[in-house]
Amino acid sequence: MSLREYWKSSRQPRYSVLFALPLWLLYEALAAAISGSAFAGVRNGADVLLKTLFVALGGRTGLFAFGILLLAVGGWIVWRDHRKNPGKLNPQVFGVMFAESILYALLLGSVVSALTALLLPGPLYTYQQVAAPGAGRIALTTQLVISLGAGLYEELLFRVLLVWALLTMGIKLGWRRPVAVAVGVVGSALIFSGFHYIGPLGDQLTLPSFTFRFIAGLLLSGLYVARGFGIVAWTHALYDVGVTLLGSA
Repeated sequence: MSLREYWKSSRQPRYSVLFALPLWLLYEALAAAISGSAFAGVRNGADVLLKTLFVALGGRTGLFAFGILLLAVGGWIVWRDHRKNPGKLNPQVFGVMFAESILYALLLGSVVSALTALLLPGPLYTYQQVAAPGAGRIALTTQLVISLGAGLYEELLFRVLLVWALLTMGIKLGWRRPVAVAVGVVGSALIFSGFHYIGPLGDQLTLPSFTFRFIAGLLLSGLYVARGFGIVAWTHALYDVGVTLLGSA
């Protein structure tokens, strides 16, 4: 498999969706195991936000409906892409996608720290310094599960849904596509950063932490546009898991 073949295949929706599926299963299974419930306990905020309406309308049935809907949409995307680009799946592609996600996760913190330092005078900011001051309030196992959920549900909410919504709005307003994409990337990054300061478990708002998260949101949004949902979801999840483990060491 050449680099060109891999790049083209990994951008196909069926690879992206199927690559994200194990992350979803792992998060939901661990979250339910820790809390003893499919919808109780401490969970990722984006997860709670996306499921709130379904739970309010039907409780456990509504939550089950959300899962079925998510699987149905994912299955439809895979089926539609297979019809458009027939051919067997190459397992090697998934392995390289995981390696690519690990690489991005390892680079993300250093790049965001360097860019934050360019914008704000002072020391080289790290995630532990500016964006995770309240992590100690939550047990390590729960932190790890929330980290997995951040990769999945924050990317689903802030990249897939929000970038798409802002992009669609811009195109309907008559903007050129590059302008609409830029507005989608920047707008989603701003909302992504602000989201972390909402609720009882939200962090204290400071300029360094907001800037750090905004830049991270820009990079993740750009990664989503360039490489698709599966890779950005795993990148985000692996980065957060790594930060959590380093913070507990």
